[in-house]
Amino acid sequence: MQRKEQPAAPAVVESHMTHTSVRVKLSKRNIPVNQTHSSSVLSSVINTQHPNMAAAALVTENFKFVALFFKSKDVMIFNGLIALGTVASQTAFNVFAFECPCSSGRNYLYGLAAIGVPALAFFLVGIMMNKSTWDLVSECRLRSCRKLSGASAFALLGTIVGRSLVAPITWVVFSLLQGQAYMCALSEFVDPGTLEGFPLARGLKVMANFPCRDSVPTELQSFCGEVERRLKYESQLFGWLLVAVMSLTVFLMLCLKRCASPLGYQQEDYWSQYRSNERTLFQRTAAVHARLLAAENVKSFFGFVALEAEEKEQLAEHQRASPICSTNWNRVTGIYLYRERKGLPLYSRLNKWATYSLENNFEAMEKEMDVLS
Repeated sequence: MQRKEQPAAPAVVESHMTHTSVRVKLSKRNIPVNQTHSSSVLSSVINTQHPNMAAAALVTENFKFVALFFKSKDVMIFNGLIALGTVASQTAFNVFAFECPCSSGRNYLYGLAAIGVPALAFFLVGIMMNKSTWDLVSECRLRSCRKLSGASAFALLGTIVGRSLVAPITWVVFSLLQGQAYMCALSEFVDPGTLEGFPLARGLKVMANFPCRDSVPTELQSFCGEVERRLKYESQLFGWLLVAVMSLTVFLMLCLKRCASPLGYQQEDYWSQYRSNERTLFQRTAAVHARLLAAENVKSFFGFVALEAEEKEQLAEHQRASPICSTNWNRVTGIYLYRERKGLPLYSRLNKWATYSLENNFEAMEKEMDVLS
C-alpha cells in the first residue's frame, strides 16, 4: 500500500504562530521590529482579500483634496458658479422668452433692453448680496465713515463693484456672442447700399424685418444670410473685445492689489482663510446662541420648551445664553482693514475686540474700535 502524504497546513499555521510569538516577545523587550516589511505584507493581504478597499481609500483622499481646494478657493468657485448660472439663465431666455418685434423703432429698444435690463438687475442683486455693502452702510450709520480714508474707500468700493460685475458682464458677453439681441437692435441701421443688388427703392424700414425671416419679402430673402452674418460678426467682435478688456482689467487690478498690500502672499492667504473660518464659526455659533436664548424665553413663558435631541444636548452643554449688549455688537460690526498692534496682526474687528477684552483695557478699546486701518 502507498503511504498517504500528510497535509502541510499545520506546519504553516505553526510557523505563523511561531513568527507571531517571536514578534510579541520582541515587542515586550522593546526590540524594534521590521515594521515596513510587516506593513507591506499586511497591505498585500488586504489588497488580495479586499480589492476594492484600496480604490475606496483613494477616492476618499481625492474627495478630501477637492473639498480642501474648494474651501481655499471659495471666492473663485462662488464667482464661477455665478457665471455658470448667468449663462444658463441667458440661454433659457433666448430659447423661451426672446422674441424680436421686427418693427422699425422698436427693435433697437427691445434689443438694448434684452441686453441691459437683466445685466442691471444682476448688478443690483450682486450689490445687495455682498456683505461688504452692508458693512459700509453700518460703518456710515455707526461712525459716519469719519475714519474711512480715500484709499480705503476706493479699495472697498472696488471689491464691492468688482464682485457684483461678474454676473452682468457674463450676461452681456454671452448675449453678444450669441448675437440675437444685437441683430434685433441694429438690423434697421444696416445700410442697404452696402448690400450688392439690394433694391434701394424698398427703403430702410424693410431692414427691421430681417431678424424675422417670415416677415422679409420673398424677393429679399436672399439677403437674409448676408445681413445675419454681418450683424453676428459685429456682435461677436464686440463680445470678444469686452472679454479681452475685462481680463486685462482684472489682471491689472490683481497686480495693483498685490503691490499695494502690506502683507506677503502667504499671510494674505492666511488672512483670507481666517476671515472665512471666523465668518462660518460666527454664523454657526450665533444660530445656536439665538436658539438657546429663544428656548429660555419660551420656557419662562410656557414653563417648558419642546426641544429636539440635538437642541437638548446643546442646552445641557451650554446651560444658558446671555444676551449681548448693542455696544459689543456695534464694536464687531462694520468695515475693517488690516491692522497690527505691538507687531502682532489683528485680522478682524472681532479679533481686535477679543484682544482688548482679554486685557480689560476698555478705554483703549473705545478708542481703537473706531480705527479702520
